[in-house]
Amino acid sequence: MSLAVSLNSEIRGQGFPILCLHGHPGSGGCMSVFTDHLSQNYQTIAPDLRGYGKSQVKQPFEMTDHLEDIEQLLDGLKIDKCLIIGWSLGGILALELALRNPERFTGLILVATSGYPRGNHPPISWVDNLLTGIAGMINWIWPGNQWNINFFGKRSLFRYLIQQHTPTAYKYIAKQATPAYLQTSRPATIALRQALKNRYNRLAELGNISCDCLILAGECDRHITAISSQKTAANLPNSQFNCYPNTAHLFPWEIPDQVITDIDNWIKNHPNIVDIG
Repeated sequence: MSLAVSLNSEIRGQGFPILCLHGHPGSGGCMSVFTDHLSQNYQTIAPDLRGYGKSQVKQPFEMTDHLEDIEQLLDGLKIDKCLIIGWSLGGILALELALRNPERFTGLILVATSGYPRGNHPPISWVDNLLTGIAGMINWIWPGNQWNINFFGKRSLFRYLIQQHTPTAYKYIAKQATPAYLQTSRPATIALRQALKNRYNRLAELGNISCDCLILAGECDRHITAISSQKTAANLPNSQFNCYPNTAHLFPWEIPDQVITDIDNWIKNHPNIVDIG
């Protein structure tokens, strides 16, 4: 374990704090699909995790170091209680934070994630990588271009990340995913690979998390399957599980309006989660 790192963070809005944790590869900016809306009524904190975005490091680290960084961030902001939204890796970190300090976190919104993450991604060929590179470069220059989506995007690895190949999804990829991918450090990638190699599994401990939890999954997610997300929900005592048809791992960028509406409704039905008093 290394010393905590000061995380670059985007803080928006006022009110009850919501900590927004991105996935891999990712950055705090990738959480804008949530923060653009939620910051109108709450304070959103979206850090670049260690080794991602502008929180760059050169030294090797372990996944547990993320937890130290996040706790230092919250302490520095004098945040005693908050709600967490965690996407993919961010959701795993959210579970770990809640297990470490259950009194600090009023609720968890877990997006495309699991306490026992398992995938069913097919083998990747050199053609997949080539077409993904071409699709990504063209989309970077002309975000959401329909010809690129039809000719390259649907034949590239994007076909496993999204199911609904809309201009909206591709614009998010161009604006958020591509820069985040380029800024993801080698130490961050190695730390995640080591954790996956160790066969991470926290299902047995999830019963210790008593706060309300909303688990959202994409039916066609190949990276963290909907089944593994559902198993997580089944092991959390106070959980609600939503699975969206014809979507994959990046489903918040496929159906952003639906996801935000469901989050709003869940918070409305659990007002204690964002009770400032």
